[in-house]
Amino acid sequence: MALKCGIIGLTNTGKTTIFNCMSNTKAEASSFAFSATKSNIGTVEVPDPRLYAIDALIKSAKVVPATVEIVDVPGLAKGASQGEGVGNKFLADIQVMDALIHVLRCFDDPQLPHIEGSVDPVRDMEIVDFELQVRDLDLVMRKIQRVEKLVRAGDKDARHMLDVLTTLKNHLENMGNARTAPIEEEDKKHFAELQLLTAKPVIYVCNVDDASAVNGNNYSNAVSEALNGQDTEVLVIAGKLEAEISELEDEADRAVFLSDAGLQEPGVNKLIRAAYKLLNLQSFFTAGPKEVRAWTIRKGMTAPLAAGVIHSDLERGFIRAEVMKYNDFITYKSEQGVKDAGKFKVEGKNYVVDDGDILHIRFNV
Repeated sequence: MALKCGIIGLTNTGKTTIFNCMSNTKAEASSFAFSATKSNIGTVEVPDPRLYAIDALIKSAKVVPATVEIVDVPGLAKGASQGEGVGNKFLADIQVMDALIHVLRCFDDPQLPHIEGSVDPVRDMEIVDFELQVRDLDLVMRKIQRVEKLVRAGDKDARHMLDVLTTLKNHLENMGNARTAPIEEEDKKHFAELQLLTAKPVIYVCNVDDASAVNGNNYSNAVSEALNGQDTEVLVIAGKLEAEISELEDEADRAVFLSDAGLQEPGVNKLIRAAYKLLNLQSFFTAGPKEVRAWTIRKGMTAPLAAGVIHSDLERGFIRAEVMKYNDFITYKSEQGVKDAGKFKVEGKNYVVDDGDILHIRFNV
């Protein structure tokens, strides 16, 4: 299961610059409002040093990191839900995303006028939230109309579904996001297929100037204060600086430039870790002579479900999982070493996979 993230925000906030920090696909950034005519789509490899530590012992033919798919939609504007600008046309591109990355402009630049006339990231955040809420409300209202017909037809389950949808509608009308609606977890199934944008987890990226790359600034501090207590992540990234560093071919050169800027790692690393944390994700590994590969799963997944991430046949025909812990493999240097130390395990269908497990799936179909 490849993680999918959608990048949203007002126009001229630096969304595409942040996209270029992350992606192996470089997109053209523009200072003109509504200049984009399509979404940018790219992938980024999930940084995980454990992969290369395993490979150093196995010496596989190739190393395959997990990947994140990212979609950068054209910038939104106030009134997008009523057709203002072009961004709203592309919101369908991010309906299938697992999480949203909301880029907020936290820098001054007289050469790049703000579409609202001034820099105020908290106001910008509220504008985008409102546009997404309006779009979600339209989807919920349409479903309510369909469910009302079922209620009139005497469908017993439809009455409860209507109550849930009405609660959600009222919450959206009161400027709330679907993810904070007072609805029980088991009742969220009644609107899951709508793929509501405000139901998705959000990571907020404060796009700051180069001088604020390490400690942020007054703008990013205001964002953190406004979101205090919410179940989200707020990251400070100097998008322009990091996009320039990401264009360097040599890894050592990148490290030097990051160090000169006072940064220990690229912002993309922080973004991916934040996404994994927010979505309750983790990685396990497969390792052999052909490849060492990382796979992304949700925490709590059993071995058959994890096997299904590799291939549906492995889940369907699952017999058992041979399991080595990452730390044991690194300590004892080989599979045989792990076996000799009594750390090699054979697990059944109820085994819950841990972060960093090295698995070999036995199956028969």
